[in-house]
Amino acid sequence: MSKVEAFLTPQEEQEIISAIVVAEKNTSGEIRVHIEANSKKEHYDRALEVFSLLKMDKTKDANAVLIYVAVEDKKFVIYGDKGIDKVVPKDFWNTTKDVIQNHFKLGDFKQGIVDGILKAGEELQAHFPWQTDDVDELSNEISKG
Repeated sequence: MSKVEAFLTPQEEQEIISAIVVAEKNTSGEIRVHIEANSKKEHYDRALEVFSLLKMDKTKDANAVLIYVAVEDKKFVIYGDKGIDKVVPKDFWNTTKDVIQNHFKLGDFKQGIVDGILKAGEELQAHFPWQTDDVDELSNEISKG
């Protein structure tokens, strides 16, 4: 079994997907999680590439958030599109990173991702509340590379 497949149990993956559904329930924003073994590129650059590959840069309000994890490299990136990046508090990305990192240091990867998703969802809801004409633009499934 690869490190990517062993990173989360099927139950943990379902809990993460459920957290995405909860986080997106009250916002037009979109949240995705991508997990891969490693990256030959700088992790931030790879996260940008994945963001584009997943068509996260095509959302109507430019309000998608990606949590990218490179398991073997022990690195992760949180990336938000320009719509959300220009409205969140300056320390938002760092405080969200800290929430995830504190769990990761303890080996609780699922909870770190879930808490990061819920924190991003709260911020998305504040700036991009759900509207009656909103549609779920992106899959909630965890993508793997």
